Amino acid sequence: MKSLRIGFVDLDTSHPGSFIPVLKEMGHELAAAYDGGVIHPSGYAEKFAQEQGIAKVCGTLEEMAELIDVALIHSCDWDLHIERAKPFVEAGKAVFIDKPLAGNVRDLRQIADWAKGGARITGGSSLRNCVEVQEWRALGVPKEDWVYALAGCGVDEFNYGIHAYSMLHGLMGPGVRSARYIGTGGGQRQMELTWEDGRRGVVSVGKTSGYLPFYANVVTQKRSDYIKAENKLLYRSLLETIMPYFSGEEPAPLPVEQLIEIEMSAIAAKLSYEQGGAVVALNEVPEDYAGYDGAAFAVSYKELKYPSAK
Repeated sequence: MKSLRIGFVDLDTSHPGSFIPVLKEMGHELAAAYDGGVIHPSGYAEKFAQEQGIAKVCGTLEEMAELIDVALIHSCDWDLHIERAKPFVEAGKAVFIDKPLAGNVRDLRQIADWAKGGARITGGSSLRNCVEVQEWRALGVPKEDWVYALAGCGVDEFNYGIHAYSMLHGLMGPGVRSARYIGTGGGQRQMELTWEDGRRGVVSVGKTSGYLPFYANVVTQKRSDYIKAENKLLYRSLLETIMPYFSGEEPAPLPVEQLIEIEMSAIAAKLSYEQGGAVVALNEVPEDYAGYDGAAFAVSYKELKYPSAK
């Protein structure tokens, strides 16, 4: 694979540090880092860069755009993703946006519009293409054999819950038509998604008292499978999927119009909950619907990471 110069934008989560060993093994160059200071204190980026062997800490995104081939955006405030991605798209650089891609329809449509305009852009959860999902898809189960599936995880409904939506989407493929809130159990909300061909699946997301793995139960006419993702393989599987696309050696892992269905499903499910369980079609979610608040999540995330910041 062609060696690429990598830039890390916002060092908010554990993902930049987890991606780096895999990127090094793949032969890519750690060219630059930028941190907007939403989560970490001043000086954190310099310390991180020194520890990880990143060549330069940039003061602006425009400065970084001149030094890299690919920007990996890790802002935990997903409402910043469009702002962070824009300088790189305009400079013709490839962009990965970490999960969740965005929390509202307007931002998701901007990502799709960039892709339609020729931008090399992708992102989202590693669960959509984790090894276990790839192995199940390889079974080639016919759609007409489908009975149902349930995917779930703990922690929260969107920042972490998007993994459950992604895992279900990976198993069932694109084509989600609508979402419907169907109830709450054990502190988690259950959301039913319906595909254009009539297949249905359920996600169960929200805070639990203990750790839950990323899991799915899949039932077809001839088999029933319990799938549990191995966390240690997630980032490698993701990077092995996206980096050949960024190097120009492979097509996009999934067309962006289909990729954004995942976040659109979660947003439609939230609106359904607010409407008492009404069926909400993905293409009917208002563009001005607030969706999920990235700034509010970032505040809570910072308080967990730095309790003294409360």
